[in-house]
Amino acid sequence: MAGHSHWAGIKHKKALVDNKRGRLWSKLSKAIIVAAKMGGADTSVNVRLRTAIADARAVSMPKDNIQRAIKKGTGELDGSDFEEIIYEGYGPGGVAIMCDILTDNRNRTAPEVRKLFETNDGKLGATNCVAYLFERKGLFLIDAAGASEEQLMEIVLEAGGDDIVEAGDNFEVTCEPENYSSVSDALEEAEIEPVSKQVTRIPNNTVDLAIDDARKVLKLLEALDDHDDVQNVSANFNISDEAMAALAEE
Repeated sequence: MAGHSHWAGIKHKKALVDNKRGRLWSKLSKAIIVAAKMGGADTSVNVRLRTAIADARAVSMPKDNIQRAIKKGTGELDGSDFEEIIYEGYGPGGVAIMCDILTDNRNRTAPEVRKLFETNDGKLGATNCVAYLFERKGLFLIDAAGASEEQLMEIVLEAGGDDIVEAGDNFEVTCEPENYSSVSDALEEAEIEPVSKQVTRIPNNTVDLAIDDARKVLKLLEALDDHDDVQNVSANFNISDEAMAALAEE
C-alpha cells in the first residue's frame, strides 16, 4: 500500500490524541490565520480559508477559536506573523520527505527540523531536492465498507475528483487542490464521512521498504508531525501489508 495511505491513517489516529492536548487546534489556528491573511475573511471567495475552517470543524475546534484565528489573520486582533516554508529531505531507505511549515521564527524552526531528521536516520536537503517527485493533490480516504467504487465515482467525479483507487480497506479519492472543497461538500451531502481528508503531496514514484526501514521512516514522520510548526508531512514509500501488520503489533 502506498505510503501516503499508511501515513494518512496513522495521522488520523494521532489527531485524536493531539486534539486532546490542544496541539492540533494550535496547528489549525495557524492555517486559518495564514489563509485569512492571504485571502481575507470571506469564505465564499477564499477557498483556502473555507478548507482550513472545515478541517478545524472536523476535529470539533470551538467556533470562538476559529473566529479569533480569522480576526488575527485579517488584523482585527494582534497575532504572530507566520511564514510559509517547505523543508525537504531524505529518510531511511532513501525515502523522499517534504514538510509544510508555518513559523513565526525561521531561525528557530530550521535547526529544530534539521535535528529531527538527523536523530532519526534522515538528512535535511536543499530546496527542490525532492519536490519534483511529488504532486500537490486533495486526498480523501474512504472506508470501503461504507461506500462502493461505483457510488464514489458517481459522486466524486462530478464534483471535480480525478481518480479513485482501492487501497487496502479504503478507497483513495484524489482531486486538484482547487476542487478539494467541492469534493468534500459532495461527500458530505452524500453522508459519506472520510476516514481522513487533506490537501497533501502525492508521490509520482515510491520506494518499497523492508520492515526495519519502515519502522525508522514512520518514527521520523511522527517526530516531524509532532513539531508545532509542521503542518503536513509527505513521503514516497510503500510498506507491505505483512510488514504493516507486524509493525502494528509492536
